[in-house]
Amino acid sequence: MDTNEFYAPMRTSGDDGTAAAPAISDDAAGGSAAGASTSVDHVDAKPASVTTERPPVWVDLHSPTPEEIHEIEQRFGIEMPTREEMQEIELSSRLYEEDGALFMTISVLTRATTDAPQTTAVTFILVKKTLITVRYAEPVPFKTFIRRVKRSPSLANSAEAVLFGLLEQIVDRLADLMEQTATDLENLSNQVFISPDDQGSDRDHRETLRQIGRTGNLSGKAKDSLLNLHRLGLFLTTQARLKKDAKARLKILSRDIVSITEHANFIANKVTFLLDATLGMINLEQNNIIKIFSVAAAAFLPPTLIASIYGMNFEFMPELGWEFGYPVAIGLMVLSAVLPLLYFKRKGWL
Repeated sequence: MDTNEFYAPMRTSGDDGTAAAPAISDDAAGGSAAGASTSVDHVDAKPASVTTERPPVWVDLHSPTPEEIHEIEQRFGIEMPTREEMQEIELSSRLYEEDGALFMTISVLTRATTDAPQTTAVTFILVKKTLITVRYAEPVPFKTFIRRVKRSPSLANSAEAVLFGLLEQIVDRLADLMEQTATDLENLSNQVFISPDDQGSDRDHRETLRQIGRTGNLSGKAKDSLLNLHRLGLFLTTQARLKKDAKARLKILSRDIVSITEHANFIANKVTFLLDATLGMINLEQNNIIKIFSVAAAAFLPPTLIASIYGMNFEFMPELGWEFGYPVAIGLMVLSAVLPLLYFKRKGWL
């Protein structure tokens, strides 16, 4: 487990009249703490003066143990969803309000740059002035946002600010992935329609099909994450506890989600088009091969017929006693093979 607790920036006057930096605590298991300021005073885990007077604005739980979940439940007076409950797809199990706390579970894209992209369930719990996140993976947006908070503590001045900061980071990550995917599809398109005689062409289209499949898998999981984000945005619009600036950020975020979803739909359609085109190219090449075999079979059918006739063991065959019978039979077989080939060539079948 790796737990971080973030506190809102707050400065108090020191003995020398200068401003002192805010304090930040590590997790009980000894995880690394992320500061709310560039210079912080380190304190022990869960100091009484901090936990009682200054509740954290963000508690980030990464792969928590049952004991740590129980501790958070006792500390904030909530019942956290289990990992199995986080995987449920019912909307009522993912977005709900209980005892004044908002529970929001979405699917976040992970391992997007690998050959096996995945989605992982992440739960956001907004309780009083604290945001609790529960996750069992390390999505890039979380690591990026934590680095940003360390550089700019004002990004974590409230639980709502952290929530929207994380959501915006997730949306930005999806936008970057969709842009890169669109570029990859352009390269794939050129590869599909390139001439087979050109250097670097994928003759058997195996690698092309693999790349198309990976891109389609990635875009599908991105659309699933965008759908979850859209539902989360609709859920938040019904919450009266959000302030005016939070609602403004939510409105902008919703517009971004809609635009990225449209782009993801375009990518999905292009993936389907490229897949159909690649399969069509494979069918054309297979048809050409079958056509060659068919023409060859038709061209060598007359010679085979002649050879079969003269291979019969009949007693009375006038040509068998003819002095020029053998060369004439060979000539007929060659001629019967060449004439069909010339005819097929003239028709453009070869």
